[in-house]
Amino acid sequence: MKKIPSPDATLVYSSEVGRICPACGKPKHGCICGKGKAPAKGDGIVRIRRECKGRGGKTVTVITGVPVDGESLKELAGRLKRRCGTGGTVKDGNIEIQGDHRELLLSEMEKIGYKAKLAGG
Repeated sequence: MKKIPSPDATLVYSSEVGRICPACGKPKHGCICGKGKAPAKGDGIVRIRRECKGRGGKTVTVITGVPVDGESLKELAGRLKRRCGTGGTVKDGNIEIQGDHRELLLSEMEKIGYKAKLAGG
């Protein structure tokens, strides 16, 4: 027996198109009202931490939560690498700088205009 949906029930997921925007009823990727957009990731605070696990004893400074993507993230990483005088990379939306430069990077990120803090122990 087929269940009859109530008239005030809304579709929240369809295996055909994925998630549905609650405001306009369109698939999230084709949302026309703008309310179905994914919220910005993170809480607006840039976190700077030191890591050395899984790196053969080498220390890197990892910067997470930077609210930029793509080319601007690479440009920011280049600027920070030049400021520290070391190498580094961008992986999975995080900036990795070789060596322990937490204090220098904290002051540099605040100078650029980001709200930053040291994370970890």
